[in-house]
Amino acid sequence: MFTGIVAGISQITAIEDGEEIRSFVVDLAGFDEGLEVGASVALDGVCMTVVSIEGTVVRFDAIPETLERTTLGGLVAEDWVNVERSLRMGDELGGHILSGHILMTARILQRTERGEGVDLLIENPTEAIPYILEKGYVAVDGMSLTVGEVSESSFALHIIPETLRVTTIGEKQVGHSVNIEIDSRTQAVVDTIRRMGVES
Repeated sequence: MFTGIVAGISQITAIEDGEEIRSFVVDLAGFDEGLEVGASVALDGVCMTVVSIEGTVVRFDAIPETLERTTLGGLVAEDWVNVERSLRMGDELGGHILSGHILMTARILQRTERGEGVDLLIENPTEAIPYILEKGYVAVDGMSLTVGEVSESSFALHIIPETLRVTTIGEKQVGHSVNIEIDSRTQAVVDTIRRMGVES
């Protein structure tokens, strides 16, 4: 489990493509304390399992389902990714509970500089529409963010300077895709109400 509070960014040092598996080698210097093989780490919001560790260099394997559903399939060596270690008992919950299971990707439709911050307009995929609610939560590339204005085709995000400083979102431009994980509590409530409506 994760909180959507990204600790910082790390660089992919190598990518190795097998027949089914794509392996990502990432330098987690600064985020590797106590890390063990089998641990979970979120890379751009995607829950990944540590396969091997050599110093600060960590290897992760991704299956085709992960590559097809997320932005990981489009990454190349030297790209940077958002990093969050898994939630531990006693950690402060500053964002909202995330599983690291990406529902879909969505494109950035518009980017506007607002002083030191940035406003982004993100496409609203059909399957996400019921769950993207104004002032609700959504995880974008692993960042827990509050949703701004919502329409059938898009939703707004208002990114503060601190988020721009510690994540990759400031480098994303119009046309780039981001990983989307909807808030599980919102999904549960919406799905329950929808089922009740059908049953009644």
